[in-house]
Amino acid sequence: MPVTMSEERFAALVEQALDDIPDELSSLIENCLIVVDDDAPADDPDLLGLYDGIPLTERGMDYSGYLPDTIHIFRRNILAACDTETDVVEEVYITVVHEVAHFFGIDDERLDELGYA
Repeated sequence: MPVTMSEERFAALVEQALDDIPDELSSLIENCLIVVDDDAPADDPDLLGLYDGIPLTERGMDYSGYLPDTIHIFRRNILAACDTETDVVEEVYITVVHEVAHFFGIDDERLDELGYA
């Protein structure tokens, strides 16, 4: 059974996960929005999170004038995947770190090796 949680509480967990990222890394996150969406896109309805943008490792000298990258965290899917609020806290953290890692150019294979898949 999915965990029930207010939108405000869930958003606070996302903010806490971002705050827990070391300052050396979080200070490098620029031109990137982090948003909580209720649902994943219809073409991939099982996603917990999604990074949409140009990773730092792919930005060249011509990188300017682009709209901000966006990290989406899908609230309902995370709540549905968890049995307890403690599980939600852990899954939000893992999902946020996973998507931030994509911003830095780390791929899914490496994230799996690091335990953030």
